Amino acid sequence: MPRTVEFAPSILSANFANLAAHAKQALEGGGTLLHVDIMDRHFVPNLTIGPPVVASLRKALPDTIFDCHLMIESPDEFIPPFAEAGATWISVHQEACIHLDRVLHHIADHGCKANVVLNPATPVEALSEVLELVHHELVMSINPVCCAKIPSGSHLTEMLALVFSASLR
Repeated sequence: MPRTVEFAPSILSANFANLAAHAKQALEGGGTLLHVDIMDRHFVPNLTIGPPVVASLRKALPDTIFDCHLMIESPDEFIPPFAEAGATWISVHQEACIHLDRVLHHIADHGCKANVVLNPATPVEALSEVLELVHHELVMSINPVCCAKIPSGSHLTEMLALVFSASLR
């Protein structure tokens, strides 16, 4: 299956008073989907949006792919409300899931495409047993909600190895 590259602007930097309008601008500017960062002040220090905001955006943008990136503890508990709110894809951190394969099946059971995310220090080999269950993989180049830094050369090599191994499936 050919792999595609998506341009997924995050709505986190949008003006929330004009969220739908800013989301539309991001899509008109070349975005192929919207990246929705969900943070709970536990897994990461920030608190962001929940299912009601996703549901409101879904009404304004009915044909847009929403990748709801759950940077939260116990993401399996939040899969049903985000799926009901209109998530198209749900991305979970391997580090937040005790039983990653079960969580990925739970996402698919709710009609969403399952995705998995790795923090920079997590070895990419952590995904070897679940690659066939995921729509896409995201390897963070920085720790969530941390100051920006350039990924190390070895980490970039690991990311490329993961992309190559996924292309062979």
